[in-house]
Amino acid sequence: MRFALAIALLVMGSSQAAEPAFRLSSPDLAAGQPMALKQVYRGFGCSGDNVSPALSWQGAPAGTKSFALLVHDPDAPTGSGWWHWVVWNIPAGTSTLPAGSGDPAAGLMPAGAVQGNTDFGAAGYGGPCPPPGSKPHHYHFRLYALKVDRLDLPPNATAAFVSFNVRANALADAELVATYAR
Repeated sequence: MRFALAIALLVMGSSQAAEPAFRLSSPDLAAGQPMALKQVYRGFGCSGDNVSPALSWQGAPAGTKSFALLVHDPDAPTGSGWWHWVVWNIPAGTSTLPAGSGDPAAGLMPAGAVQGNTDFGAAGYGGPCPPPGSKPHHYHFRLYALKVDRLDLPPNATAAFVSFNVRANALADAELVATYAR
């Protein structure tokens, strides 16, 4: 009897399809590899194009009602890292952000999405620009699947405040880490 029960449980468990993994990818970034000059900040001694990379994702968990994207460099010599891109209220039906969508003037973000201020002091994408001669910095692109339709946050909210609210409402997150040094 126990053997039959064990077999039945094994068959039932293997017949249920596993939920696909929540994954973030980019044609412009390779995990663990240096970012291209196109994505690098223009200013502070850096001469990149400051174009946000194209991003796509799949496998968001059931119950996802919106997304948030947080890009952070924990290696920045500030004691708290550096926020490079802060976006929330990305509609649940969205699965891509085109290259350049981090420029608020380009109008490429989905309707309703909010780009908050970065540590550069402005809304939108701010690419890598670590101090000259430093070891490679790690740029964590984290996409969060949220259990709420929207976060009711002021557009000028600090990145830390946005991050707190995002994490408090997260169902799952997917991450892509790229590097950059100069």
